[in-house]
Amino acid sequence: MPLTCNINDQGAKIRRVWGIMSLLAAALLAAMAYWSGTWWLWIIVTVALASGILGLFEARKKWCAVRAMGIKTPT
Repeated sequence: MPLTCNINDQGAKIRRVWGIMSLLAAALLAAMAYWSGTWWLWIIVTVALASGILGLFEARKKWCAVRAMGIKTPT
């Protein structure tokens, strides 16, 4: 089943910005985790990385996973 557009250009822009910010946060946290040696910080890095990738995917396809589940979002 193909992904159908369910967000507008404003929603795609918001998701693009969110994705980029999440990837930047993941990079910063990865540097902190590497230098501090704390293992639990890598879990947060993984979550931020996955969030960033999902945000960029949603922006590219103009598709929102939450909306696809039937939950109404503003954009």
